[in-house]
Amino acid sequence: MTDFEWSSGYLKKNPIKSIGIFFFLVGRYLFAAFFLYGFWHKLVKGWLWTDIMHGHFTERLGELVSGSFQAVYLEQFAIPLAMPIAWIVTVGELIIGICLVLGLTVRVNAAFALFLVLNFAAGGYYNLTLPPFMVYSVLMMLLPSGHWLGMDRKLHEKYPNSLWFR
Repeated sequence: MTDFEWSSGYLKKNPIKSIGIFFFLVGRYLFAAFFLYGFWHKLVKGWLWTDIMHGHFTERLGELVSGSFQAVYLEQFAIPLAMPIAWIVTVGELIIGICLVLGLTVRVNAAFALFLVLNFAAGGYYNLTLPPFMVYSVLMMLLPSGHWLGMDRKLHEKYPNSLWFR
C-alpha cells in the first residue's frame, strides 16, 4: 500500500483504493482533531497546574465497585500519580494530534493513542466511544497512512532502517 501516489493517473487507475485511502486519511484527521481538542480543553481548564485530574479520579472511584480492576487501578496508580498523569495525557494529546496532522511517526503515535485510550478504560472511563478509537489506533499502526500523506514517506526514504517512519 506504500505505492500510493497523489497523481491523476494513479487515482484514475486505482479509484477504489484511492477512495479508501482518502476516507482513511479523513478519519486520521478527525482522530487528530479529537486529540487536539482534548489538549486544548485540558490546557484552558488548567489541568496542568491544578488538581482537576485528581478530582475526576476521586469522583469516579466513588462510582465504581470496590475491589474492581478499575477501582484498584485508580486507588493504587491513578490517584497517587494524578498530576504526572495529567501532564502525560495533556502533552501526549498535543503530540499525538500534531504528529497525526503532519503524518509524522504516525504508527508510533497511533500506539501512544491506543495506550492512552486503554488507560482511560482501565480507569473506569470506558464507554462506547472508546472502541472506535481503539480500532482506529490499531488500523493506523498497521497501515502506512503517513506515507500516503505526510512526512513519514520522505523520512523513511532518508532513514530506511528507522522504525519511527515505517
